[in-house]
Amino acid sequence: MQRVYLDHNATTPVAPEVVDRMIATLRDEFGNPSSVHHFGQRAKATIDDARSAVAALIGGDASEVVFTSGGTESDNFAIRGIAEALEPTGRRHLVTTTIEHEAVLNTFKALGRRGWKITLVPVDQSAIVSPAALEAAMSDDTALVSVMHANNEIGTIQPVAELARIAKARGALFHTDAVQTAGKIPVNVRALGVDLASVSAHKFYGPKGIGALWIRRGLRLVPVLTGGKHERSRRAGTENVAGIAGMGVAAQLARAAMTEDAARLSVLRDRLEEGVLRAVPGTVINGSRTPRVPNTTNISFDRVEAESLLIALDLQGFAVSTGSACSSGTLEPSHVLKAMGFPSHRTQNSIRFSLGHANTEADVDRLIAVLPGIVEKLRSLTRTPVRA
Repeated sequence: MQRVYLDHNATTPVAPEVVDRMIATLRDEFGNPSSVHHFGQRAKATIDDARSAVAALIGGDASEVVFTSGGTESDNFAIRGIAEALEPTGRRHLVTTTIEHEAVLNTFKALGRRGWKITLVPVDQSAIVSPAALEAAMSDDTALVSVMHANNEIGTIQPVAELARIAKARGALFHTDAVQTAGKIPVNVRALGVDLASVSAHKFYGPKGIGALWIRRGLRLVPVLTGGKHERSRRAGTENVAGIAGMGVAAQLARAAMTEDAARLSVLRDRLEEGVLRAVPGTVINGSRTPRVPNTTNISFDRVEAESLLIALDLQGFAVSTGSACSSGTLEPSHVLKAMGFPSHRTQNSIRFSLGHANTEADVDRLIAVLPGIVEKLRSLTRTPVRA
């Protein structure tokens, strides 16, 4: 069976050039980058090259990039690090949105349990954060605002530059989770006006377990990990040299191919959407169709449980995602769709399709060909009529 991978927002295949570089690094650059001898300095040079590549991908300087274990750690470091640094100032208010990744939402909840005041800015069915809603949520004691650059489930791109200006006007710092945009669309942290930005290598054809946090020069954070003076005393622990080297290569590849890839994938995504909406009754796109990252669509299938559709598609060779967490065999509603105000059935009948390098028109056309039969079969198990 030919298998088609349509879950690139979850993770991407590692590029062959990245694998080659990581293997060579594991074999040849085994020195500890903190060591002053020849072997250590070679490893340090490998990290420096990768740091420059990651900085170039997001429009920052190499000195502002701190390597982490991935997007979750980067989000934690940004939020907890700023919160602890600003706690003595009396600014004890944090603002985020209801559609953030769990790495942000659960970190905010944890700080809330420690006495921080937390405000979650709501969204409507567009899944786009309103600048007016953020303005209303701000106060004079707001320390940090965190808004993702693009949503991982819906793909909508947030007006981060405008939101950051609102935060700065009230004296607050601004963090953006750019995990779903870095490597897909141009990201320039200076043009966005943010203070911190999280990225993750495995979202743009790099290895898992390595990410970075961009920290605007001069900004003080309290380290989450304490120990040695690694990463300029910002993140203790011997660096993952091979992973960092792989991330650097992935950043270079993404930067070189981004414009062409984005144009091709947006056409392919539109073909998928139009084909599904035409071939399958009772389907609708979730969220605003613009602006979105070019590879992502989230489609609601009325009278179909998303988990059942996901499994049926997997049996036909298609890997997709519900965008929901499955725990103990119970499908939990998507917190993003729920926050957008959709009814309960809509939060549990939606599938995310996220395209990537290897996907073709033939893949999309085959998906469109098999979907109607699968959906009709699943719907036959219920007696509820399809909603218009």
